[in-house]
Amino acid sequence: MKLSDAQLEQLLELALVAAGRAGEYIRAEAGKPREVMGKQAGDTLASQVVTEVDFESQRLILEVLGESVGAFELGVLTEEGVDDASRHDRDFFWCIDPLDGTLPFTENVAGYSVSIALVSRAGVPVIGVIQDPVTGHRYHALLRSGCFRNGEPLVSGEARELTLVMDRSFANQDGYDRLLDDLRGIAADHGLDGLRIVNQGGAAMNACWVIEQAPAVYFKFPKPKRGGGALWDFAAAACLFGELDGAQVSDFSGAPLQLNREGDPYMNRDGVVFASSESLWRAVRELRP
Repeated sequence: MKLSDAQLEQLLELALVAAGRAGEYIRAEAGKPREVMGKQAGDTLASQVVTEVDFESQRLILEVLGESVGAFELGVLTEEGVDDASRHDRDFFWCIDPLDGTLPFTENVAGYSVSIALVSRAGVPVIGVIQDPVTGHRYHALLRSGCFRNGEPLVSGEARELTLVMDRSFANQDGYDRLLDDLRGIAADHGLDGLRIVNQGGAAMNACWVIEQAPAVYFKFPKPKRGGGALWDFAAAACLFGELDGAQVSDFSGAPLQLNREGDPYMNRDGVVFASSESLWRAVRELRP
């Protein structure tokens, strides 16, 4: 089913409502003692933890979006659900991470969020919504309509240092110290005063911080092991970046992210790069692990 501009606006409003409802619930649950469960996912701790809050957030989101699935013939892909392949059979699908950054959530550390995207069968994100339960900030974008935070155009930061936004597991890879030296070199080449590291968030908030704390980068090298984030980690953020002048998002080869890949939804084979400028994007893609 093809979607008109008016229908996309309607679906954006539903996504905003769903993200807001889930974000309010998560905010109310933050800091409470709870059981942390394990699951079969990627190869890092952050990808293997789940709580009842993940599942309840997902239920709340689908409660809001559920009617649209039938009305607009949409597929659904959620982190805590089964991939039923409907994303390959429908023209568009909801791509949902009900609690991105479960690990920082369990530690009561900022960096967790709700991430909802509408993605075309070709893998193009047309709607992106990210809700930060900690600050209450809501980020959204609609294809060819701009990128916003709390209803106002999202403005890039203007720091004097280069900010590396990274997953915690990034520090465990071989050559980490050398990579930091390389990034300090990139900072110097851009006339910046050094390197600052932010390493506490999930993928969606990491991407938002790349813009808010610009000049900044967030990237994950290609690797053979399953992991590297999944479609639901990057779809909404990719939509945001597509609507920001100068900001860049791609895989490590420079190609658009494959956001409706066949089979396994994990992105480890190609890696990801988010950068606040084209020059930083090009420089980071020259790095090697």
